[in-house]
Amino acid sequence: MQGLSLVQLLTTFEGRINRKQWWVGVLVLFVISACFYMLFGRDGVVPLIVSLLMMAAAFCLHIKRFHDRGKPGWWSLIYLVPVIGFIWIIVECGFLEGDSAPNDYGAVPQA
Repeated sequence: MQGLSLVQLLTTFEGRINRKQWWVGVLVLFVISACFYMLFGRDGVVPLIVSLLMMAAAFCLHIKRFHDRGKPGWWSLIYLVPVIGFIWIIVECGFLEGDSAPNDYGAVPQA
């Protein structure tokens, strides 16, 4: 993953990632969330903390993906708009190609 460890992928805001890296990150977050919810349920302090951590990690993924598309990370806040934001993020980050040349956010991510 272009020199990014899984921890860096989910905890940093800088750089660019391609669609494949974004989908891998989303899958990892989904699996982690599902495991925690199966263990602790959906109510209580632990699920709340896990949800907040997963949301922060998701924003890290979205920001890097928007960087790959040549857009500032602030675009990731569209996720907070119910329904439309979720659809927008899936389309923009999961299906549209990134810039094919280096941009203000770094070099083209490796496949």
